[in-house]
Amino acid sequence: MRRALDRPLPRGKTEVGLSAFAFLFSEFIQYSQTRVNTADELQHKLEEAGVGIGRRVLELACLRDKSSRRETRILGILQFIQSTVWKMLFGTTADSLEKAVDQDDEFMIVEKSPLVNAFISSAPCNCAAFTAGIVRGVLEGAQFPAQVSAREYADTRTVILIKFAPEVVEREKRIS
Repeated sequence: MRRALDRPLPRGKTEVGLSAFAFLFSEFIQYSQTRVNTADELQHKLEEAGVGIGRRVLELACLRDKSSRRETRILGILQFIQSTVWKMLFGTTADSLEKAVDQDDEFMIVEKSPLVNAFISSAPCNCAAFTAGIVRGVLEGAQFPAQVSAREYADTRTVILIKFAPEVVEREKRIS
């Protein structure tokens, strides 16, 4: 009898149905709402849940990737998140990756209509904080500490703002 850890990772379509995701995510938000007192606490709880998922997604993506190449550049890790991580979690790449015009340490991942906000209408906070937490978890796991936040705009667009720690920017300058 083979143990579960001895079996290879499945490569097939293991997608979760959209309705199942929507139900579970809304239940998670309702559950979390009963355990906090303010919208800021709820947003922090969503972000922290996302961080754990982000770390695990990074591990899984590295195990599935045959090249075993570790990203050492800011742009490389951000492109990995925008394409590979987004495809693993949401089935498609993020709409765009942009660099802040006036800051060398700030980048933005833009999502026109994020899946985590699609079915949630009554949450007192921005549910994309969960996605920001995922991004932060991936970045921290890859040794790119950063502050990550989600900002919602009236046109249903959400921007995940990433501000890298000073040591990451210094490391990037040394590599260049």
